[in-house]
Amino acid sequence: MQGDAKKMNRRELLAVPMQSTGEMDVQSGVARRAGLLWCTRHRASGIGGPIAKTAVVVVHPSSNFMGHYALDALAECGVDAVGMSTRYIGNEAMLILEHCVVDIGSVIRHLRTEGYQRVVLIGNSGGGGLVALYQNQAEKPTITAPPAGGPPDLTKADLPPADALIMLMAHPSRNIVLTEKLDPAILDEHEPFRRDPELDLFNPDLKPPYTAAFLARYKAAQLARSERITQWALDQLALLKLRADPRLDDLPFVVHGTMADPRNLDLTLDPSDRAPTTQWGPPAVANFIPASIGHYTSLRSWLSQWSMRLSNGHGPERLNTVQVPVHVIYGTADPGCYPGHAKMLYEGVKHDRKWLTPIQGAKHYLFDQPEHKRTCCKLIADWCHSLP
Repeated sequence: MQGDAKKMNRRELLAVPMQSTGEMDVQSGVARRAGLLWCTRHRASGIGGPIAKTAVVVVHPSSNFMGHYALDALAECGVDAVGMSTRYIGNEAMLILEHCVVDIGSVIRHLRTEGYQRVVLIGNSGGGGLVALYQNQAEKPTITAPPAGGPPDLTKADLPPADALIMLMAHPSRNIVLTEKLDPAILDEHEPFRRDPELDLFNPDLKPPYTAAFLARYKAAQLARSERITQWALDQLALLKLRADPRLDDLPFVVHGTMADPRNLDLTLDPSDRAPTTQWGPPAVANFIPASIGHYTSLRSWLSQWSMRLSNGHGPERLNTVQVPVHVIYGTADPGCYPGHAKMLYEGVKHDRKWLTPIQGAKHYLFDQPEHKRTCCKLIADWCHSLP
């Protein structure tokens, strides 16, 4: 009980004013009118004590990180840990990455005004590509609009640079990871069980290990399907422009089959300590259930976060110009973010102030791995303390 009370005495709620972007993209009217981003902060010294020298901000585009598993462990290691939510908390279907960038800027600005000497962004899971995009645009903004047009113009946004980036159990970007998992066997976007048996990862006649020829054809078909959806979304947006009411500028749609990565069944591909599964359970089930990634989206959201051709969120490319220190940390038993993903992010950084650290045996969420969680959080805090 004393340990639980101590943890509660560390945690406080932060209400961060949201930068206005002039667009109604927040589903909840209450949240939209409040104009606040909600975060939790776990204080190293406890509530009422002085702030730490460093604040680490754990980021994801749409997940609720206010209760992130690492926050209190990070505070125990001497940094103030902030679990951030964007305006799209629980609302991946409408997510525009460029608005998430603006939201990160709001949180960093708020922490700077509180007096933190150093702010470090931790992109966890899907947050890896996002923090790369954020720092890229904070250092040298170039993006004047999302791929489908409209706000925000990042060259006019308030985007204070972070002092360092950490990629934690992260994939390189939303468009890369979805394309790698997109099911190419689907022949009709409206009928997920009309399938090409020669490309069906779950066809019992196709067993791992897969041949190089099969994998090449499979990847090409995944890219082709991504491109078909992208072009269809562009065509639909063009049709909407012909309508009389300009307020109707987006439509929702469903994407079936988003968890068909050969690496989830063939452990010889990008080898690691992982099990043949996904974060959502067996691949054949995760491929279709509503809870797994990317099934619900809109025309504009697809182009911003999922389109291989048009998304601005390609993490390794965004890291090319980033000047701050970058630490890529990955778990060798992670079933969804692989060693190859970590290497892509690490190699995207072109300066020499970069680190690549595996945590042996660590899974994606670390929930049932308290020793790995302590190791991971101490590694993060010690690295932050070592920064100039």
